[in-house]
Amino acid sequence: MREIDKIIIHCSATKEGQEISAATIDEWHKARGWRSIGYHYVIGLDGMIEYGRPITETGAHVKNHNKGSIGICYIGGLDAVTKTAKDTRTPEQIATLLELLRVLKKLHPNATIHGHNEFSAKACPCFDAYNEYCNL
Repeated sequence: MREIDKIIIHCSATKEGQEISAATIDEWHKARGWRSIGYHYVIGLDGMIEYGRPITETGAHVKNHNKGSIGICYIGGLDAVTKTAKDTRTPEQIATLLELLRVLKKLHPNATIHGHNEFSAKACPCFDAYNEYCNL
């Protein structure tokens, strides 16, 4: 098993209410030249988890921080009309993300939780992930 020191949360940068799948993200990432989807988990609008890259494999989701991290992506992150950054998580996504983070923290108790925006000049995941989940 890989040694995990970070859990990093992302959004798909898609419009609020627009459902996409892990398979679609996989296609986007392959079009960028990656071998497969960069995230380990994808949380749909209904809160269902789809698996991406196997957890045993290094992800491709944060430059220079992939080796010891797990990548989680929720679908959404953009306002449906203005297409600007917005926390679009549904109640189901919020609940699933919290439960997934609790499980991952039990498996990797020394891992810290972060938003992609802590490592890159991006709005992703469009909310303050560190402060929201630092006490898990």
